[in-house]
Amino acid sequence: MELNEPLVKQAMAAGLRQYPEFEAFGPRLVYAELMEGGAYLVRYAERPPQGTPNLWDFQNAVVKTYKALAGEPGADGACGD
Repeated sequence: MELNEPLVKQAMAAGLRQYPEFEAFGPRLVYAELMEGGAYLVRYAERPPQGTPNLWDFQNAVVKTYKALAGEPGADGACGD
């Protein structure tokens, strides 16, 4: 699946406004194909240290914002592709 880059930038900016500490790690949003469907993930140029607070919350903020901007189901946290 190809991501809409302008929407990726908006979603990442929204996530970084809420969790600015992750900007130093070079985050980027990717879509990983699975056997059935796929998943949005935040990948990093430099891995954040293990146990970094808010790591999961940052990823969720970026993914949910992207899905909402793209009009995809699951933006409210519900599962499904």
